[in-house]
Amino acid sequence: MRAEIIAVGTELLMGQIANTNAQFLSKGLADLGIGVYFHTVVGDNAGRIKESLALAKSRADLIICTGGLGPTQDDITKDVLAEVLGRPLVIHQPSMDKMTELFAKRNMPMVESNARQALMLEGSDPLANETGLAVGVALTVDGTRYVLLPGPPSEMKPMFELQVKPWLEANVEGLE
Repeated sequence: MRAEIIAVGTELLMGQIANTNAQFLSKGLADLGIGVYFHTVVGDNAGRIKESLALAKSRADLIICTGGLGPTQDDITKDVLAEVLGRPLVIHQPSMDKMTELFAKRNMPMVESNARQALMLEGSDPLANETGLAVGVALTVDGTRYVLLPGPPSEMKPMFELQVKPWLEANVEGLE
């Protein structure tokens, strides 16, 4: 199996933060027997994310994207993949309930943009976020496996360990 990691975020390209996620994921995938052949970093731009996904699909069986799952206008990774795959985005109700409860507990109003973090592609498997709010996504379309993870390492790492590894083991032949 050939994998590609796509890190989404203009802050990575500008050198504002280091892409430590790629190193972590490469090691984790290697431990599962999955070879990472490419690392790509792309800014928060729909056209360039589409180009990166198309190129990755041409050369990888597993595409893992980190970043762009949050509540802001530039968090567009799910939107772009949904458009590329022709799938609508739907609310993952357990994630929405978690957010609603969190804001209620803090006695704060939840702004509408936060609901974006509970969106997932129709027909995908949700990846629960134990340390944050944005739900991850895993799905297989036409033989290519896609995994979308949050960008903050404090959210991405536990999601990979607790959600992605078991999903890969269940959905990729030959992994244990």
